[in-house]
Amino acid sequence: MTTLLTPAPSRTRLLVRTFLRQVQVEFAATLRAAEFVGGALAIPVILYAMFGLPVARQMLPDGTSVGAMMAVSFSAYGVVSLSIFTFGDELAKERGRGWTRTLRATPLSEGIHLAGKTVMALGHSLLIVVLIALVATLAGGVDLPLSSWVRVTAMLLVGVLTFSTIGFALAYLVRPKAASMIANLVFLPLSFCSGFFFPLQQLPDFLQRVAPYLPTYHYGQLAWQQVASDLDVEAFVGFAPQGTGVHLAWMLGCFVAFGALAVYAAGREAVARRG
Repeated sequence: MTTLLTPAPSRTRLLVRTFLRQVQVEFAATLRAAEFVGGALAIPVILYAMFGLPVARQMLPDGTSVGAMMAVSFSAYGVVSLSIFTFGDELAKERGRGWTRTLRATPLSEGIHLAGKTVMALGHSLLIVVLIALVATLAGGVDLPLSSWVRVTAMLLVGVLTFSTIGFALAYLVRPKAASMIANLVFLPLSFCSGFFFPLQQLPDFLQRVAPYLPTYHYGQLAWQQVASDLDVEAFVGFAPQGTGVHLAWMLGCFVAFGALAVYAAGREAVARRG
């Protein structure tokens, strides 16, 4: 009798299967949490319906509708919120429960764990953008070509990678019980001082001077430029775009600086626990 031996899966196939399973677990965990669905996914759409739809048909000087610009604004708000809280508050809670320490004793690498969260955040961010785009188009009469929606969606999703590093750094730098409060203290000023909710001229002079030094400001400028001319961006935000290269440099700097800080903080905790 000949015994057939099933070949062991290669390391690459095993990593892919583990990664896909982790992605599935992350999506299932978040969609079971009513506070996540209601907070992270529904609030940006509700805010757009409340504040964007009443002015959606107003036009800016160069022909872009205010509804399109506000759709981009509240989508950016949703992406930044999701990124910081997914990697800040949620990861800090896992750290407080001892889950991250338990992971170090299992074959599941921390890289796959964080990669699963990244894909989950990208998927939910895409859902936020699509929902707001549907509301803007069907209820607000926003008429943007598909190519514009594709460009702005791609740019908005880049924000997940950029701002996840802020959340990751917060998760390891602050006490788990304080993570939610600190995340709000970071996230809300970043959003309000970047023009997501109202033109920057309406801010106090001090905050107007601070805005160009915030990564979310440059993120918004890049996103608005995907649907409007520089003239309309300036009319809507109050500040003229500084050029794509400048805005990209600020976002890259945010990614590198907070990414390095996050790696340092995570490494420091690992050393402290081994000690």
